[in-house]
Amino acid sequence: MDSTADDVTIAARSSLIDSLRGCGLSGIPIDKAHLKANLIMPQYLRLALRDSIRFKDPTAKITTPENVLPPEAPLVVFINPRSGGRHGQKLKQRLQHLISDEQVFDLLDVKPHEFVQYGLRCLEILSDLGDACAKQTRQKLRVMVAGGDGTVGWVLGSLAELHKQDRSPVLPVGIIPLGTGNDLSRSFGWGGSFPFAWKYAVKRSLHRATSGQVRSLDSWHVSLSMPAGEKVEPPHSLKQVTQESDLNEPPVHDDKGDLPTKLACYEGVFYNYFSIGMDAQVAYGFHHLRNKRPYLAQGPVTNKLIYSGYSCTQGWFFTSCSKDPNLRGLKNILRIHIKKVNCSDWEKIPVPSSVRSIVALNLHNYASGRNPWGKPKPEYLEKRGFVEAHADDGLLEIFGLKQGWHTSFVMVDIISAKHIAQAAAIRIEIRGGKRKKACLQMDGEPWKQQISKDSSTFVEIKRVPFQSLMINGD
Repeated sequence: MDSTADDVTIAARSSLIDSLRGCGLSGIPIDKAHLKANLIMPQYLRLALRDSIRFKDPTAKITTPENVLPPEAPLVVFINPRSGGRHGQKLKQRLQHLISDEQVFDLLDVKPHEFVQYGLRCLEILSDLGDACAKQTRQKLRVMVAGGDGTVGWVLGSLAELHKQDRSPVLPVGIIPLGTGNDLSRSFGWGGSFPFAWKYAVKRSLHRATSGQVRSLDSWHVSLSMPAGEKVEPPHSLKQVTQESDLNEPPVHDDKGDLPTKLACYEGVFYNYFSIGMDAQVAYGFHHLRNKRPYLAQGPVTNKLIYSGYSCTQGWFFTSCSKDPNLRGLKNILRIHIKKVNCSDWEKIPVPSSVRSIVALNLHNYASGRNPWGKPKPEYLEKRGFVEAHADDGLLEIFGLKQGWHTSFVMVDIISAKHIAQAAAIRIEIRGGKRKKACLQMDGEPWKQQISKDSSTFVEIKRVPFQSLMINGD
């Protein structure tokens, strides 16, 4: 396929607003040479980064030349070449041209934790040896991620290790949106799509990354505990752990039930949302369909069309006459307890009988830019004991989606979702009844969870004690 055809394909997927911005109608022209001079590191630092990661040794290429000036706004970019409707390779070449080969990391070759463990450590070692250029580069360094929300979360999770290891400053992150939903990107002003004037748009994004204000983002730790021996295929964001879970401690249970003596435990982090119910079931079916038929994954617009069509076949609509228990509400299988801000006690909250999906949301954006929580008026917030929602307020907004018609009106901003609670921590107990499985998802990664009427599966969500740093793209 030639370059013209590529540009036409990208144009078909773009949004008008992002395209106008990308064409430069919202800002002055950016000089490429000046931009590159601000971003590019001295050659000895670029080679040190490359060799440290290549040989998995932060001391692989330690040299400290004299009288080398640091870059004004050093930047590294992680790119997922499989994102962006399979145009990732062309974007990668463009980024390498605007910065340098050594400052652009293909996630198929270099994992974010390798950069943190070896590349960034190399700069810190040079700094400790008295290298002023390396020290200032490390202090000023920022990160751009070209990919979808899952890719951004992967990079943020790796950078979070800097908090745990007391290696400051933690690097702030900007986004070039290449995914389908791009809700993290929308929430921090980077837009919801990859614009058709993409060559200029990339240059403009890099420029914005050098000067954008840094904002905070809450992240949320998830613990999943289930009877040992149950089959489960958790998403990549959940990892199995060996420590004992404390999710069966009182006062979660209204009755004692049968608590398993051996547990299988998984842990992970999300940045956008966690959900259980029909929306996760639709997401699971769509991901299974796309994995089975990868030729369907042609880009964000195609994905959205297939996703919308697929949702109509999963019982979201016209289920009042159905006897399938999987298509009913969640009240009969869930118990939910929450902690409010500055409160140590768990409070049980009722699950509305009409609700078929429950979502705990961290951002304003959900499902490709929708705001299901809405913008409640101050008097309503005061009446319900709520506060205005922000991505760094230490709270999750818990809301419910009913049947498909209700959800459709929510998605087009005619009405808001069913407000349930705001919480600083959440505990969910799932017990099967007639159901054998439930669908869950976090940040767009769905899975099926076996459930039983004899023993419970537990989910605990609590805020990570430190925040991620995001660059504001507005």
